[in-house]
Amino acid sequence: MAMVSDSLCMNRKDGNISKNHNACQQRHQTDFQNNDKDLNFSLGRMSTNLCSEQNCLEEKISDDVDLTCNSLTTEADAKNNCSADDCLCVSGTVQFELYHSKQKGNTLRDLHHQEFFDDVDYDEDDDSDWEPVHHLVIKKWFCSNCTMPNFDDAYHCDACGEHKESEVFGHEFYKCSFSDRIWNSIKTERLQRFQGLSCMSCTAMGFDERMLLHCEVAMQSHPHPERPDRLRAIASSLAAAGIFPGKCTLIPAREILPEELQKVHPLDHIDAIQQSSCLQSSYFTPDTYANEHSALAARIAAGLCVDLAIFIMSGKTRNGFALVRPPGHHAGIRQAMGFCLYNNAAVAALAAQSAGANKVLIVDWDVHHGNGTQEIFDGNKSVLYVSLHRHENGRFYPGTGAANEVGVMDGKGYSVNIPWNRGGVGDNDYIFAFQHIVLPIASEFAPDITIISAGFDAARGDPLGCCDVTPDGYAQMTHMLSSLSEGKLLVILEGGYNLRSISTSATAVVKVLLGEYPEYDLSNLKPSEAGLETVLQVLKIHLKFWPILQNSFDALREQWKLRASNRRRKRRRFLVGPIWWRWGSKKFVYELLFGQGKRWRCSRIRLSNSTRHTI
Repeated sequence: MAMVSDSLCMNRKDGNISKNHNACQQRHQTDFQNNDKDLNFSLGRMSTNLCSEQNCLEEKISDDVDLTCNSLTTEADAKNNCSADDCLCVSGTVQFELYHSKQKGNTLRDLHHQEFFDDVDYDEDDDSDWEPVHHLVIKKWFCSNCTMPNFDDAYHCDACGEHKESEVFGHEFYKCSFSDRIWNSIKTERLQRFQGLSCMSCTAMGFDERMLLHCEVAMQSHPHPERPDRLRAIASSLAAAGIFPGKCTLIPAREILPEELQKVHPLDHIDAIQQSSCLQSSYFTPDTYANEHSALAARIAAGLCVDLAIFIMSGKTRNGFALVRPPGHHAGIRQAMGFCLYNNAAVAALAAQSAGANKVLIVDWDVHHGNGTQEIFDGNKSVLYVSLHRHENGRFYPGTGAANEVGVMDGKGYSVNIPWNRGGVGDNDYIFAFQHIVLPIASEFAPDITIISAGFDAARGDPLGCCDVTPDGYAQMTHMLSSLSEGKLLVILEGGYNLRSISTSATAVVKVLLGEYPEYDLSNLKPSEAGLETVLQVLKIHLKFWPILQNSFDALREQWKLRASNRRRKRRRFLVGPIWWRWGSKKFVYELLFGQGKRWRCSRIRLSNSTRHTI
């Protein structure tokens, strides 16, 4: 301000320099006086505002803060010997700092400060974590039939064709068919039935509503395919067909005993499953969940399978169907995996042997290999394990079950794996494998009881299996196995995640157990080329263990050679240039290879041959 005034004064004429200089000094002093007055006025207003804010703030302090402030004021009085007014100032300052520390982050200013200035490494030019303000939100819905996700504008599921708003065997129908009154009457009937004489003409059913309590509690981005609706769908389908409750006899449910489980699983595995009952939600593997009811559901499922095997072996029932969950064929000796906690088929097989069975056949047609069941009986020649599953050179879950996995030690040859090398395998391939591998080996083995690990995830429309087996195909396979072991057949539910496919397939199987003959035409049974190749591969490996397979292997090898020659002939026939060669620059080449030139050469060869024969 002073420099500006001096410069203005120097620009005057020489005669007025001193006069103007004095005037400038007077104005300079006046400006400073005015500025001092303004500054004092502003400072006064600021102090007044601070005092008023401090008074307002002190009124808002809680009683406990006042107590702390009073103690701090006392300490200040003792140390500094300040006046009462000074003590009030110290008290107010301490109150303000304490209140501000407690309320930090509750204002927009604090939030703004924390967001932009708390980070020491913050750089406003760094846009590496930049995101658009409006995120792209893709709305989707999950199919109630197969749980697959679909875009919101689609009205039918891309995987199974189910309508967006449909309910597959809704809960109302299930409640009507399995109300408390009906359940009480069923329980009374089943106790009377099994307390009386044997019933060799009936089919037993293992089911209990407590297994529906096993479900995934934690909400994930995708519904879990192994859900309670699987049992509800099958039970509703059986009720709609008038089969259950009705034609089937429901056995009493019980929890399996620890000593029965320890025949398959060690105590530490049993304790690990039991510990899940103390947690609301837990996971043994990323896809194998448990809640507080899962251990109970697993014990009931295993107990039902054990009792069904014992009832069949003792003659109380002809055959049985275990409508149970969680499934079991992936559960190994010491590990829970693949949605499975206890191995239901394994405990049933050992229970059947305890009830008098010398040899047990387990046929696993689940689309996934039963790695747990194979591990348990890998060296046991009293249990024959046969599995038909997708393998694709180990790329399909769980990756085990190659054709050369035949067992170990005394159990060599008693693990028979039929690994499909692609998806989309249908009825013809499965039944063809039954005719040439499963039934010949099983007949030679002569089991006392047959157990089916009946996973229906190879069914048409299943989101995980992606195969093409129909309910008629499952019924035919069940009928073929019922000819073994004098009809002693136990079917245990494993996988299957399309509710319509699993319900219709299970109903078709139960109808066969009740004595209904399947309607499947075997006259035009032709396997696919990939299926024939797999069957030949398995036959070649197991010839040294089961010589009865020799005739089938020889016949199928000739059939394979015939197909190979036809394939080469077709390949040679289709080595024809495009039709437009006839009119383009390659017209001469086309005529020479496939046109008049070829016919002329063939006629010359025939003429020379006829002339040679005449001579």
